[in-house]
Amino acid sequence: MKMVRGLLNVVSCCLVGFVGTSFAQGYPNRPIEFVVAYPPGGANDIFARVMAPPLQESLGKPVIVKNVTGAGGTIGTAAVARAAPDGHSLLLGSSGSIVVAPSLIPNLPYNPLKDLAPVTMVGIVPNILAVHPSVPANTTRELIAYAKANPGKLAFGSSGIGGSGHLAGELFNMMAGIKMTHIPHRGSGPSVIALVSGQISLTFENMLTLLPHIKAGKLRGLAVTTEHRSPVIPDVPTIAESGLPGYSAGPWFAIVTTGGTPPDVVNLLNREFVKLLKRPDVTKQLATGGAELATSTPAELAEYMRAEVTRWADVVRDANIKAE
Repeated sequence: MKMVRGLLNVVSCCLVGFVGTSFAQGYPNRPIEFVVAYPPGGANDIFARVMAPPLQESLGKPVIVKNVTGAGGTIGTAAVARAAPDGHSLLLGSSGSIVVAPSLIPNLPYNPLKDLAPVTMVGIVPNILAVHPSVPANTTRELIAYAKANPGKLAFGSSGIGGSGHLAGELFNMMAGIKMTHIPHRGSGPSVIALVSGQISLTFENMLTLLPHIKAGKLRGLAVTTEHRSPVIPDVPTIAESGLPGYSAGPWFAIVTTGGTPPDVVNLLNREFVKLLKRPDVTKQLATGGAELATSTPAELAEYMRAEVTRWADVVRDANIKAE
């Protein structure tokens, strides 16, 4: 009996290996749809269009970037979650639609931890904590001290409710023990215009949008929101090192595909993306946009996603954030 069970186990393992290999050998067998859940011109769109040509070259099939927009990125994310689980639908996803949306949007049509298969992390793009020159603070510590001495006086703007800038500001409020008023806008552009004109006091906005105004002296950049300083602006400290230890709120980007996709296909995609993200021509283009590239295994990304879902659920609940 033991010999029979042993033989069956060997046969089973061989069959699993054979099936897994057959999936990988037959992939891809048609064009790959690379979904961007946000409009053209944003970071997600730029990153996907940089990565699509070398991926197409490596896999030997067309890789078509498709913008499926709306509802804060959840429509495009849902489209990939509902696709056939064969690796032919990819998502250049970001933290908002993957780990924040579940706690922010009632009846979300997908569960990111079940309906999406992690492939690899792509990287993090720092936001900058920037203030209007009228705010009497040159450091994060001075800003926190001023906010505590003047409760309710400071207002921070963002690109909208639930966006990375909004959540970064609410996390700042919670960790610093202060209460700044949130003023949502319809996009990063209007938020920055409001800050430059002095209608609001500060913002936690992306580097690309803020740097020109900081360099022109119209805004004062105090710190970056990521764990480490940005190589693009190495003289600007992190919030964590300049007054709020443990703070981290950099929006991140990752590649995911449809949940249930065979592991060998996921692993093949992981290898291809990790390889292309090491190409000098690719890294140069992405780094120009302020991205700090950081790839991962599928398992590492899955673990990170689980932790991020929990972390931002706590922030959304404690700050009583409601979807628009």
